[in-house]
Amino acid sequence: MNLNAIPTKGNLINAKNTLSLARMGYSLMDQKRNILIRELMALIEEAKDIQSRIDRSFTEAYHALQRANIEHGVDFIQSAASSVPPDNGVRIKVRSVMGTEIPLVEHESLPPQLSYSFMSTRESVDLARQKFEQVKELTVQLSMIENSAYRLASNIKKTQKRENALKNITIPRLTALTASMSNALEEKEREEFTRLKVIKRRKTD
Repeated sequence: MNLNAIPTKGNLINAKNTLSLARMGYSLMDQKRNILIRELMALIEEAKDIQSRIDRSFTEAYHALQRANIEHGVDFIQSAASSVPPDNGVRIKVRSVMGTEIPLVEHESLPPQLSYSFMSTRESVDLARQKFEQVKELTVQLSMIENSAYRLASNIKKTQKRENALKNITIPRLTALTASMSNALEEKEREEFTRLKVIKRRKTD
């Protein structure tokens, strides 16, 4: 909407319609921001829980690994670990939250492909493997949550900027424009009314 538009009834209607859309847009931006913030807060709480579980799992995994190293030797454990095939079971999809694409990470847990013999190892090796499997699963979950939280925070920032621009710039300018046009048109109508009265009086005289 041109802020320097001539005050006509048509331009006033356009200005009022634009102002109504701006107010509606501000309301929608506010709702969107609130929804995104709720999603972000839920993710933050979930991330805290998973992080604490990862910390515990890491501690347990390294204790189990330390025991396995003592019982079997570091060289044997390193050899067994290096022969483990890469995990290709991670799949990434997306879901949309108010226009923000959130990653959905799916991890297909396949039966473990053991690179050592049960007969030649003790329980500590199996325990270490199981604990590190838990760490891997939790790490996949945490990476999804942290990525989602980053994207939500970025979109919240953009939404806040747009909301502030509507609230502090666009809406006040359009409000002032409609008021100015209304006053100008009312003044013009008064002048026209006065002119018509003068013409009528002259005709009756």
